[in-house]
Amino acid sequence: MSFNSSSGGSGSRTSRRTFEFGRTHVVRPKGKHQATIVWLHGLGDKGSSWSQLLETLPLPNIKWICPTAPTRPVAIFGGFPCTAWFDVGDISEDAPDDLEGLDASAAHVANLLSTEPPDSRTLKNRLESSHDVARRAASLPILLCHGLGDDVVAYKHGEKSAQTLSSVGFRNLTFRIYNGLGHYTIPEETEEVCNWLTARLGLEGSRS
Repeated sequence: MSFNSSSGGSGSRTSRRTFEFGRTHVVRPKGKHQATIVWLHGLGDKGSSWSQLLETLPLPNIKWICPTAPTRPVAIFGGFPCTAWFDVGDISEDAPDDLEGLDASAAHVANLLSTEPPDSRTLKNRLESSHDVARRAASLPILLCHGLGDDVVAYKHGEKSAQTLSSVGFRNLTFRIYNGLGHYTIPEETEEVCNWLTARLGLEGSRS
C-alpha cells in the first residue's frame, strides 16, 4: 500500500513523495478476540520477524498486526536504503524530525485499524468528542523498556523519552530498566510485556 505526502517548497511549488509499504503479517487470535495491537518493527527489520515471536506469546485473545515499513534511503546509513518508518539522520535529541515520513506511517497504521471491530472506533469517537481529550490521553498507560547495555540506542535516550513523556503530563507511565541488556529482547522483558498487556487490557484466559 502506498501513501502520498506533500511538503512545501519555494513559492507555491510542492513536492510529493510516495511511500510504498511492505507486506503486513497478521497473527490471528487463538481464542476470543478481545484486542488488536499494531506492532511496529525497528529500523531495517520487517513485520514477519516479529510475527513469528508474537505467535508464541501466551496471549490467545490478541490479534497482532505486523506491518513492514517502506524501503527508503536512510541518512544515518549514508543514504543506503532499508526499511524505516521515517528517515533517521542521527540518534540524538537534536536530530531533525522527518514529519513527512511520520505522517505517512501514522496514516498507514490508521488505515490498518480501520477495519477492526467497532468497539475501538466508538472509544475513539468518544475521546475526540469530549472536552478533556488532553486529560484522557495523558492517562493512557505506557510501558517503556530499555537495556542499560544497549549500544545502538543508548540508555540515556530511553531515559530522556520517559522524562519527556512524564513532563508533558502522561501520568500512567512505567519505565523498566534491564541490567546488561543490549539492543535485543530477553524472556524476562517479554514476560513483563505480556503481564502488562494482560492487566491493562483486561484479557481473559491467558496461557501460562
